[in-house]
Amino acid sequence: MQKIAATMSAPLLQCNGIGERLRIVTKNKVSKITGHIFSFLSRFRYHIVIILGVLIVGVFDENSFRRRMECYYQIKDLNTEIDKYEKMYQYDTERLRELKRSPRAIAKIARERYFMKADDEDIFVLSDDEQPLGGKNVYETTE
Repeated sequence: MQKIAATMSAPLLQCNGIGERLRIVTKNKVSKITGHIFSFLSRFRYHIVIILGVLIVGVFDENSFRRRMECYYQIKDLNTEIDKYEKMYQYDTERLRELKRSPRAIAKIARERYFMKADDEDIFVLSDDEQPLGGKNVYETTE
């Protein structure tokens, strides 16, 4: 019995039961684990701070690199739209000037877009569109 008592540590001899012994053993294990964690954190504290800083600035921040790239591509798309609309504007202003200058241009547009005709003309519309099956064509008129 004395050999067993000599091998046991002093806190275990003071325990009154198994639960008390288990609490002391787990406390020792937890303190070892937290000691390892704290030694790891103290050893690599600069590396951890740098990695966290890069993650915050690069990914999670409002002005992150990811957000910058999204804005860059959005600006690129918007610039292509601006160019497209500027070309459309130039084309439309040229057509408007042409319409203001000559009445023949108005007649040409009326014939092309709205199928209007003069008294002595016949209009034939040729289309590659598929026609509805069966029945009369909706766009066909007879006079």
